[in-house]
Amino acid sequence: MNRISLILSALTALFFLTNCSSAPGGSEPSDAEINAQSAKAYIEVKNKNKRSNNVEWNAMVQRVANRIARASGENFQWEYVLLESPEVNAWCMPGGKIAVYTGLMPVVKTEAALAAVLGHEVAHATLRHGKQRYARAMKENWAGAIIGGATMIGGQLFCKTQSCRVLTGVGGAAAGFAITFFDRKFSRGDESQADQYGQVYMARAGYDPAESIHLWERMAVAMGDKAPPEWMSTHPSDERRRGNLQVWLPGAQQEYARASQKYGLGETIR
Repeated sequence: MNRISLILSALTALFFLTNCSSAPGGSEPSDAEINAQSAKAYIEVKNKNKRSNNVEWNAMVQRVANRIARASGENFQWEYVLLESPEVNAWCMPGGKIAVYTGLMPVVKTEAALAAVLGHEVAHATLRHGKQRYARAMKENWAGAIIGGATMIGGQLFCKTQSCRVLTGVGGAAAGFAITFFDRKFSRGDESQADQYGQVYMARAGYDPAESIHLWERMAVAMGDKAPPEWMSTHPSDERRRGNLQVWLPGAQQEYARASQKYGLGETIR
């Protein structure tokens, strides 16, 4: 995205905000309002990014995401898409709009690890972390936050710097929503809470929750020197993340024991 496009996107965002209820002085947007704008942005994402034609991976994303969605208990208008991109990333917009990047698949290695990732992302949506982040941005500095975040879209579970792009070539009102909504990273508290709930969701969906710990062991290797020190990031360090998941594991294993169907690690990702 060039400089002119960024400026136009930022101006679009400012126009959008000044004409909606969530501008300063207005009421906080409802779930329905945010989900509606999310759905519009998601359509743009699907239209302007290449979808993967990997039949096996597409089928896996669909079934795992569907199981995690059911396990969450939320009555969202769920949608799932696998996008062709080297990014090691996945995200869930408010209202259940999920995207997985093909760059993630070889890193997670198992179906259960993919369930751990999607459980985490879905938890951000079910816990309304994005809505809370949006409200904070409005209170703190709504115009500055928009312009400052104009090049960064989406939840960034694995992308720990602003060089990660999860939305490319999106314009119009959908860009205004996306830029204003996803301008900031989740807090460490939000990330840890999503880890805990995500581990429960994967267990309820029938996947071995212990794989969530192995996922972060593999992620530490895959990211290598790319991961910044914890104090430089809103994300917990991989080491702390694994430690927390180990502490929460007994509770998740109880959920797994109650699951009506058990898939263990599921299929291996090739």
